Amino acid sequence: MKLKSLLASVIGVLFAFGCGSEDAQVSAPIATAEAADEIRIVGSSTVYPFSTKVAQEYKNKTGQSVVVESTGSGGGHKLFCEGAGADTADVTNSSRRQKKSEFDKCGANGVQEIVEVKIGFDGIVVANALDSVEIDLTLKQIYQAFAKRVPISDSNCTLHDNPYEKWSDIDATLPGTAIEAFGPPPTSGTRDAFVEIAMEGGAKQVACLAALRKEDKKAFATIAHTLREDGKWIDAGENDNAIVQTLTNTPSAVGVFGYSFLDQNADMIKGALVGGVEPTFENIADGYYPISRSLYFYLKADNVAVTNGLKGYALEFTSDEASGPGGYLEEIGLVPLPDDERARYRAAIENMTGYSQ
Repeated sequence: MKLKSLLASVIGVLFAFGCGSEDAQVSAPIATAEAADEIRIVGSSTVYPFSTKVAQEYKNKTGQSVVVESTGSGGGHKLFCEGAGADTADVTNSSRRQKKSEFDKCGANGVQEIVEVKIGFDGIVVANALDSVEIDLTLKQIYQAFAKRVPISDSNCTLHDNPYEKWSDIDATLPGTAIEAFGPPPTSGTRDAFVEIAMEGGAKQVACLAALRKEDKKAFATIAHTLREDGKWIDAGENDNAIVQTLTNTPSAVGVFGYSFLDQNADMIKGALVGGVEPTFENIADGYYPISRSLYFYLKADNVAVTNGLKGYALEFTSDEASGPGGYLEEIGLVPLPDDERARYRAAIENMTGYSQ
């Protein structure tokens, strides 16, 4: 049995699954002597709830066994790229696109054909407890709140340690509460997307940093991506549900995580406006919400021959019933792709078409 020794210590969920509906064009997996009897999925904590929901539905249809682990996007790509074969991860979930260095690492370790599947969109929210103060932030204010070092002024890029202790220190119109954020760790794709979209976006609104970006993109990225280490930003691990619980116990704090966790916990937390835009399903789908990103999973084409039900699981994920408009993944916060784009990724699964960088 594949990964039998892993099951004693795995942090994740063990599910039994089967094939999709007629829409998904999936037939029941046929066990063979050569095929592994479980699918192993690793990766993003943001994609994890969607992946496990697909797993639950897949179970109801055929009984294929799947292990889903929340390791973070970075950790998932590392495990995924260890090699090919029945004793390796079949799929990695990711809340950002696979990096070229990760793609190259896969190739060096014998993972020759990788199928890239974009599953939908998500927003990254800055949220606090439902009974806490309302917050409306610009991207520039987000950068000023969470960067380790900031310029002395918009026109003077001499850096100093971040001096802002309260939100009102940044702008008098913001709340007078202490800046304290619980966010994803460096292994998280949510962290990667947050620094690339929100922190870089905010840094570009500082005039002297915008000029620096034109001259030295690497130096600019270092300034924009390096988060505070003075207790104002706290790496809270890969369990976004734990961050939600922390916010309910710490009303003055904010948390940074994917929209789906806000959607599922709207009775306990609320999202800050960003640039006056509320983090809602509609605003993310329409592209109005400033901190939005695409979600993915990656599949080893070679493992389809050695892991029962692997292709069927992927087809279930991209079926109308699952990730289409009104599908069961939309019900838990996934923002669907346009139909033509979803059809293109589904075709890549049907044909096991590898991608390249």
